[in-house]
Amino acid sequence: MAEIIDIGREHSQALARGCQVLESAEPVAIPTETVYGLAADATNPQAIARIYEVKGRPRFNPLIAHMSDLAMAERHAVFDPLSRKLAEAFWPGPLTLVLPLHADSTIHPLCTAGLDTVGVRVPQGFAGELIAAFGHPLAAPSANTSGRVSPTDAGHVQGDLGDKIRLILDGGPAGVGVESTILKIEGDTVRLLRPGGLAVRAIEACIGRKIIRQDKAAQTAIEAPGMLASHYAPRADVRLDRLHVEPGEILVNFGNQPIAGLDDAIAIFDLSPQASLSEAAANLFSIMKMADQLPARAIAFAPIPHHDLGEAINDRIARAAAPRPEVSYED
Repeated sequence: MAEIIDIGREHSQALARGCQVLESAEPVAIPTETVYGLAADATNPQAIARIYEVKGRPRFNPLIAHMSDLAMAERHAVFDPLSRKLAEAFWPGPLTLVLPLHADSTIHPLCTAGLDTVGVRVPQGFAGELIAAFGHPLAAPSANTSGRVSPTDAGHVQGDLGDKIRLILDGGPAGVGVESTILKIEGDTVRLLRPGGLAVRAIEACIGRKIIRQDKAAQTAIEAPGMLASHYAPRADVRLDRLHVEPGEILVNFGNQPIAGLDDAIAIFDLSPQASLSEAAANLFSIMKMADQLPARAIAFAPIPHHDLGEAINDRIARAAAPRPEVSYED
């Protein structure tokens, strides 16, 4: 199993050991404010290939390049005034900007899936420190088997990938709990590619204009992580916006809503009994992980508001519910 280092207790050792494993072209599981990431050198094709190998990730799905600060990001992506304003307002934080790749960038095409754009983000806390100490951007998709539930603590990573990676840096539970919001800047137009941990309302207030939401029906290309129709999928089927739970199902409630058929549920969870969207976002993947371990015929989610962080929560649940290819699972 992977070595686990508690960052709070052994901060210096975590930095040194993290850099050592990264320099060997191996991925390291790291905490971010959103979810735990499977980080590797974004400039090294062997390191990026190991991410794909560990995750079983489709090669056409690009990876976000995580930076230590705006200065590092500007060496790899071309910022216009609007994108720079967003970066200065929300970095470090749960915002990814898809921007033109800088001509002098050393980020490898395996990270960008061959696109002429790159998704860049500056994470909060220890992840930014590690990137600064390592000196290169880190490609860091969520630290889980591709298409499965994203991890929000070190135990999730150990349970899923512990036999495939060498090191997990434990920073405690992720504070945000869903992945970053992804925007693509095209002139004066800002498109939402993926809702996430930064609410659209806050972004629109910052830039003084409406964000264009992605038309999923018209989507023809993968421009950023998390855009696959089926994603974040547990083993059981997922049902959305349910006010009735069927026999043999798990209920995931929100705000302690009245739900019919509770006596028939094999388990009941509540993302936030107080109906807090931020608490629900932080709990979403942990509860999906717990539900995924139970022998349910389906997981029924109660209705969740679509405003602010609710947009990201509903997006993740909808992707979990989408039709997906047959997958063989090992016990």
